[in-house]
Amino acid sequence: MPAYHHGNLRTTLLAAAERSLRQHGAGQLSLRELAREAGVSHAAPRRHFADRQALLDALAEAGFVRLGAELRAAIDAAGEQFRPRLQAMAAAHLRFATEDAALLELMFATKHRPGADLPGEVAAAPIELMQSLIEEGQAQGHLAPDDPERVGVVLFATLQGIAALINGNLIPAESLDGILETAVDQFIRGARPS
Repeated sequence: MPAYHHGNLRTTLLAAAERSLRQHGAGQLSLRELAREAGVSHAAPRRHFADRQALLDALAEAGFVRLGAELRAAIDAAGEQFRPRLQAMAAAHLRFATEDAALLELMFATKHRPGADLPGEVAAAPIELMQSLIEEGQAQGHLAPDDPERVGVVLFATLQGIAALINGNLIPAESLDGILETAVDQFIRGARPS
C-alpha cells in the first residue's frame, strides 16, 4: 500500500528520506527509490525536488527547523532557572545528535557546502538559541561576561564531542544522563565569574 496521499507528496518524500538516511546514510538516498516507496511514478518527486541534492538540502533545512523547535521546547519547559534551562537544552541537543546522527551530519555538511541553498537563518537558529541562553546566564551572573559566541562554541563542542563518543560506541548510550550532568556542571564551573 503506497505511503503517499494526494496533496502531501513533498512531506511523504521527506519523511521517507529521513527514514532512509537513518538506516542507510546519505549515500544511499535515491529519488527513484523514494518514489517507489511512496507509490508514485519515478518522475513525480521532481515536481518538488529538482535533483537528489535538492532533496538533501530540503532534508537538512527540515532538520535545522526541527532541532531549533526541540531546543526551544526543552528550554521553555524547563522553567525560569538558568541551570535547568541549560541542562534541558543540552539534553535535547544530545538526544537529537545521538538519535539522528546521520541527519545532523547532513545538516552541517549541507550548511557548509559551496553553493548550498540553505537559508542562513534556518541553520543559525539552533546556535542562536544556545548563544541566547549563554547570554541569559551571563546577565544573571551565572557565567562570566566573556564573548558569548566563544563560550557557546565551547559548549557546542562539548555536546558534539559527547555525541561523537556515544555514536562511535566508545561510551555506552545509557551513560548519557550522567555524562550530561557532569558536562553541564563542569561547563558552569568553568564559565563561572571569578
